[in-house]
Amino acid sequence: MSQALPPSAPESARHPVDQALPPARLGMLGLQHVLVMYTGCVTVPLVFGSAAKLDTATIGLLINADLLVAGLVTLIQALGVGKVLGVRLPVVAGATFTAVTPMILIASEYGMQAVYGSMIAAGVFGLLVAVPFARAVRFFPPLVSGTVITVIGLSLIGVAAGLIAGQDPTAKDYARPSHLALAAGIVLFIVLVSRFTSGFLSQVGVLLGLVGGTLVAVPMGLTDFSGVGAADWLGVAAPFHFGAPQFPIAAVVSMCVVMLVTFTESTADMLAVGEMTGRPLSNRDLARGLAGDGMSGVLGGVMNGFVDTVFAQNVGLVGMTKVRSRYVAAVAGGILLLLGLVPKLGEVVAALPGPVVGAAGLVMFATVTAVGIDTLRKVKFEGTNNLLIVAVSIGVGMLPVMAPSIYHAFPTWVQIVGGSAITSATAAVFLLNLLFNHTPRRRTAEAAVEKGAALPVADTP
Repeated sequence: MSQALPPSAPESARHPVDQALPPARLGMLGLQHVLVMYTGCVTVPLVFGSAAKLDTATIGLLINADLLVAGLVTLIQALGVGKVLGVRLPVVAGATFTAVTPMILIASEYGMQAVYGSMIAAGVFGLLVAVPFARAVRFFPPLVSGTVITVIGLSLIGVAAGLIAGQDPTAKDYARPSHLALAAGIVLFIVLVSRFTSGFLSQVGVLLGLVGGTLVAVPMGLTDFSGVGAADWLGVAAPFHFGAPQFPIAAVVSMCVVMLVTFTESTADMLAVGEMTGRPLSNRDLARGLAGDGMSGVLGGVMNGFVDTVFAQNVGLVGMTKVRSRYVAAVAGGILLLLGLVPKLGEVVAALPGPVVGAAGLVMFATVTAVGIDTLRKVKFEGTNNLLIVAVSIGVGMLPVMAPSIYHAFPTWVQIVGGSAITSATAAVFLLNLLFNHTPRRRTAEAAVEKGAALPVADTP
């Protein structure tokens, strides 16, 4: 692995990852990273806050906390903290969609104090298992990560539908045609921007859809920005805004599974950036990056934020621009940090109408599903049981989405763990992958195939 030279070394002698750029260029490139990931970052608190039935002011607080934590974690990942935290690559961190459904379930069953208590516990768990996970990454191949990512996207589409149509089917304005038309118009706009523009403009199509949709929603009477004027320009929410954290076992287990899924996401993205920048990662580098994710759980739990992961959008931007300096990501982290200190901005975003947020969320959640499917393309299905593994895992994961009360007769902890599509799908695909692909019998069969022997009939699907 390429080693970073000391700061005193000539700029030209350093690896491109460690080279600083002229201030003006550094600022513009950092801002571009923020714009590319901003919508995805703030969608998480918007969706969670709406589903948890929080008021606009509280959702605004969550948005600011989300941006603040994302900025801190991005700075940690880009610059590093000693030998324990930060992958030291041009990566940008933001709130992961993985945690949305489990957090909604925990909030409805135990309350907000349990949401953030379990997040802190998961963060500590992440810090403790970062090194072992980095060494055991072979147990989380594309078969596992692709299945989980697919289920994450599928499970969240229902949340987007609830934002568009409303949460109460008995309400008079439930699924009002004008609301559906507004959402459809936003989706169409995002598609057209993607089709007929290129480069940076096409990457911020969702953000443009949010802005345009909100402007259309104003004359429809769907917006209420009355709380914006009362919000401060500068400020930060007090730690533990919802009270002393609580740690129900079921909630902690569920969030720890979320952390493992987040590790799987981030691992793939960090390895990809390592290849793009010409700085392949060692297990130690990867462990420091994963510890950064764990730290986001601790920071998020204390500061009312969210668990963060490395954002794939920004990985794609690194590949597109070919800019390898990690200081660009550090500037992006600084910008996110500043945005998190502006409560008025959080209030503006929190006041966006449900159909507008739902339409943008629909596109983004479906995109997550497509990313999972794309990941599964790397899996070998012929002559293996991998198709069965994917099928059973998706089926188990989607059960609580299709039938939310399916576990109602079981204890609360079963409802929280099993009722999360992400948690149940992750457990299923991980265990099935171990059973079929990491047992002594399977390894013997694979060795026989490598030697030219026929695969035993019992091992074929």
